[in-house]
Amino acid sequence: MSSIRRQPRRRTGAVAATVLAALALTVTACQSGTGGGSDTDAQARPSAKPSPTDGLGIPDDLPKDLPTSLKDLEKWRNGEWKNWDRDQWVREGRDFINPYIRDHWKRGRMDEAEDNGKRVPENVESASGANASGPEPRPVEARAVGTPYTRNAAPAGKVFMDTPKGPMVCSGTVVKDPRNPGKSNLVATAGHCVHSGRNGGWLRNIMFVPAYNNRGLPPSQVESAQPQDVAPYGQWWGEWAQTTDYWIRKGAASGGGGSQQDFAVLHVRPERSTGRSLEETVGAAVKVNFHAPRAGRFSGLSSYGYPAAPPFDGAKMYSCTDRPGELSVDASQPALYRIGCTMTGGSSGGGWFMKGEGGKAELVSVNSIGPQPATWLAGPHLGPAAKNVFDAVSRKYAGRN
Repeated sequence: MSSIRRQPRRRTGAVAATVLAALALTVTACQSGTGGGSDTDAQARPSAKPSPTDGLGIPDDLPKDLPTSLKDLEKWRNGEWKNWDRDQWVREGRDFINPYIRDHWKRGRMDEAEDNGKRVPENVESASGANASGPEPRPVEARAVGTPYTRNAAPAGKVFMDTPKGPMVCSGTVVKDPRNPGKSNLVATAGHCVHSGRNGGWLRNIMFVPAYNNRGLPPSQVESAQPQDVAPYGQWWGEWAQTTDYWIRKGAASGGGGSQQDFAVLHVRPERSTGRSLEETVGAAVKVNFHAPRAGRFSGLSSYGYPAAPPFDGAKMYSCTDRPGELSVDASQPALYRIGCTMTGGSSGGGWFMKGEGGKAELVSVNSIGPQPATWLAGPHLGPAAKNVFDAVSRKYAGRN
């Protein structure tokens, strides 16, 4: 954003070490609406009847008030999900659709999503008409997260989804569920990773892989790698998603529209039932802090994600740490946090962490927008609207993990 004058950036090396260590400590110590979709309706649709054949507890039917062409589950599984016609593309929160399709995300399809890094559903253009409270941050070079990820960043992972442009990728974080303590199946990500905003509807076939590509193998080796190296904790199908009503109404693919409430929560189930929750399987989850201070109170924040657009390839996890400033696109909404960072598309939805009680990492934001070429990232301040989304999903599955 050329209108924002650059100034020397404060030193943050010590901050980086502290915040990054906080996430690692969280992991190793344990070895982070309207109907289904917004912040305004806490009464989500009753859970669908589980399949009698797969025994996974993943919803196996479709909402009853869908357009006629989308009501047949077998047609849906045989390719009708590819129908993105405007009249058939469900956008209302209560009509989230993600019935389980066995073996949909095979290795080759995941690789295809990585190869389409430039097409990830991320706001990568500079926010037009935005206002900043401080100088535009200088770029902070994204650093590769240490491997294995199961030891250094187990709660972080990769989100896969189908969109009208093909299979695409985002990032996400396993977060604690206060209504299912120690047994969370919740994943925090960006709203645009589950819903296209004002010009579309819900994305489809959403799936989460914690600690994806655990050893940080290059793309040429991922396809032939052992399953435990690609998905050390398995694949987790999104059985429910919720985002803010603001994102659904205002969300835009460019320009920053909707970014100040660009937050979503997934409730997931394993593709292969083990009787254990996501948190139990991963061995860690991160607390979401909905009362974090404004940017000026932080000495530093760390962002994690799987950048897939060049010069990255989507195979490895990276992080950036910087002292945040603020950025605003809509003066009626809380300002975004903003840090210098060279991560690109695919890092969307990845968590922003502060050091909380006992030195443990707490999630305070998710990657939402950034310029092109990538020099900074901005993420929403998680306040009441985000908490309403989180609480609605948590209440929907309270005691049912």
